[in-house]
Amino acid sequence: MKYFAFLLIFFTSLSALSQVKGRITDTKNNPLSFVSIYLNKTVTGTTSNDSGEYVLNVTKKGKQTIVFQILGYKTVKKKVNITAFPFELNIQLEEEDVQLAEFSISTKDNPANRIIKNVIANKEKNTDKYAKYTAKFYSRGLYKIKDAPEKFLGQNLGDFGGGLDSTRSGIIYLSETVSEIHFQKKPKKFKEKIIASKVSGEDNGISFNRAEDANINFYNNSVTFGNDLISPISTNAFSYYKFQLEGTFYEKSGKLINKIKIIPKRKNDRVFNGYLYIVEDDWALYGADVSVTGAQVNIPIVDVLYLKQNYNHSSENDAWVLISQSIDFKVDGFGFKLDGRFSSGYSDYNFNPTYHKDTFTNEVLSFEKEATEKDTVYWNALRPVPLTLEETLDYKFKDSLKLVRKSKKHLDSVDKKQNKFNLLSPIMGYTHRNSYKKWSVSYDGLIDDFSFNTVQGFNTSLGVSFFKEQNDKGKWWNAGVKANYGLSEKRLRPTFFFTKKWNDISRPRMTISGGVTTAQFNDRNPIMKLNNTISSLVRRLNYLKIYEKEFAKISYSEEIKNGFYLSSSLEYANRKPLFNTTDYSFASKDNNGGYKSNNPLDRNDFDNAAFTAHKMATLNVKGTFVFGQKYLSYPDSKFNVGNPKFPTVSVTYTKKFEATNSELNSDLFRINVRQDIDAGNYGKFVYNVKGGVFLEKKNIPFMDLLQANGNRLLFPLDGELNSFGLLEYYKFYTNDRYAEAHVEHNFKGAILGKIPLLNKLNFHLVGGAKTLIMADKKPYTEYSVGLDNIGIGKWRLLRIDYVKSFHAGIKSNGLLFRLTMF
Repeated sequence: MKYFAFLLIFFTSLSALSQVKGRITDTKNNPLSFVSIYLNKTVTGTTSNDSGEYVLNVTKKGKQTIVFQILGYKTVKKKVNITAFPFELNIQLEEEDVQLAEFSISTKDNPANRIIKNVIANKEKNTDKYAKYTAKFYSRGLYKIKDAPEKFLGQNLGDFGGGLDSTRSGIIYLSETVSEIHFQKKPKKFKEKIIASKVSGEDNGISFNRAEDANINFYNNSVTFGNDLISPISTNAFSYYKFQLEGTFYEKSGKLINKIKIIPKRKNDRVFNGYLYIVEDDWALYGADVSVTGAQVNIPIVDVLYLKQNYNHSSENDAWVLISQSIDFKVDGFGFKLDGRFSSGYSDYNFNPTYHKDTFTNEVLSFEKEATEKDTVYWNALRPVPLTLEETLDYKFKDSLKLVRKSKKHLDSVDKKQNKFNLLSPIMGYTHRNSYKKWSVSYDGLIDDFSFNTVQGFNTSLGVSFFKEQNDKGKWWNAGVKANYGLSEKRLRPTFFFTKKWNDISRPRMTISGGVTTAQFNDRNPIMKLNNTISSLVRRLNYLKIYEKEFAKISYSEEIKNGFYLSSSLEYANRKPLFNTTDYSFASKDNNGGYKSNNPLDRNDFDNAAFTAHKMATLNVKGTFVFGQKYLSYPDSKFNVGNPKFPTVSVTYTKKFEATNSELNSDLFRINVRQDIDAGNYGKFVYNVKGGVFLEKKNIPFMDLLQANGNRLLFPLDGELNSFGLLEYYKFYTNDRYAEAHVEHNFKGAILGKIPLLNKLNFHLVGGAKTLIMADKKPYTEYSVGLDNIGIGKWRLLRIDYVKSFHAGIKSNGLLFRLTMF
């Protein structure tokens, strides 16, 4: 083993010496970052860092031609005679002399339009030239903050991992990734294996610089860049962009390059600003220098994102292929000022790989063994882009600091500060941590579960829980007790729980719980406590209907196989009716007709309950299938990313048994199908279909019936694809067959963005339909049309829907307001 380690260090040291390195500047001696450097007639190379420094690995001495290329500057082909390594070569680049030919000015036709049309016409031909390939991918992520606030929402933010100076400015995130990627165009497949991963100051070294996330492809009609944006060479690009030929120049091999300015027709569309560089005759991309605003990508806190891409010609397949890319962004919001950059490079292309049937699987990302444990010697040999001095110091400082911060002395000192009990702790809650031993004790504050309803009056809960992390692979357990007390009801209801989780791969989890609690008659919980508290106290509308249950329950869930999730639970409960105990409200007693009873079957019956007290055992078994599920395999965890091509299907069997009266027992099957479909430039289509059937129609307790989620609120906080906008609560229920469907299409800017004047508002048109069918009732239907992305400036979180409903010849309509974060 020692011999192997010696050989590894020896050969990586030789590799580190086989380098051409130097600094690249402009004519004013300013460093130039993101310059592509490679050997002539190859597509393998490196890029310069933020200080203009570069390192190019060269295996042979002798005469070589090295190319230096960056958009906006003249390409330099430097012939050198390498006599020894390392070989130093400093380069100064001149700005590109872009000239506009006379014919471009005199012609009546816009030459830029002709060029873009040719690019669109040749997209398939150009991308077919690298329809499959393997390559090496390198990525570096960097976040820097300036004047960081010490607190946010009352919480101490600390020193962001130790990277801040006296002005609370500095690097707060630095990471690197080297991986091997496999790509196939038809059918589209992508696979990445991470060879090495490093995060400054972190032990596990797992960065999130994925090659697939960095695969920003303008040849697609829709470009995923924070949001789905319309490509300037999309088949319908002329509906969104105007184009202008800024000029031309010749690249290193004599090819004419056209610099095209892309001008959005409407600034609020999901579009780019900036320039594309197009190779004449080949009609391929030579480069891109574009930007988008935070509003355009629907990330309000971001001011602007910049994207640069450089392409190089591969003589092997006569194709222009991507060799480097950088994404820069600026964030200014909530007191945070961030600058960030994700830069990446591609090398060692193989355009004729041999793929087997098992080359591409649902595992789209994996880590090589010990990929996160590479030492400095390894990284210095492997890293294609040299670190800046600032980055080098950050690695050294944080790598030494992390040893200190893992020590018991340091962790105890941090805990001592964070564990301070203050005057607000009894109200807001409190947590005492022992970070070294990885446990914590938490107290839930009075405000955590504070609410109002007409059964309990003002009520809140006090709870204490203990959490113990057993390893770094997702194994932990958690236990606690809670007591809820209603001031009007004068009733204390205690509960307890114990939860254990074993890992972060299949995520097996078991929970044992019990005690006395209240539950909604509709087990889909259509009414949030906050909504009911506000509507009761302000409008005297007590929508929440609850009953009491004394229960004991055990539940278990796990991903049995990729894409197949199984969950089950067994509960035994003593269920009792409850009645109103208070008439309190801020509103007058006759407002909205006054409070209603707690009987969902008869809101005016204050004396009789919707059911008689009984005992019941409930078995639930649920299987969820995510067909074709893609996933990412990290060293100690699995992250599932789904598959938008297929729906997610859930099947649930519920058996009620051991009831006090056997006639109350029942068997129910339910199914749920949901899918989000990306329509590219035309927005997003979503559907959610549910159905259920009882094996035998019986007169069972009301809470065991199939029920729909209604809504009577002008500003609901629940999801719009799980409830009906104008349906009364508890109006639709059945002990027979049942089905409901919700469909919705958000057109983004595809329709309103094309209407003059209206397009300046940057609203998104949304259309939807919902239907509800029960065996013993007439169908209920809703249609809606709405506006999304409403707000001021970058903050567009409001949505308004006009809804019209139809049931048994009765029509109704209304407006609904929603925050799009829900």
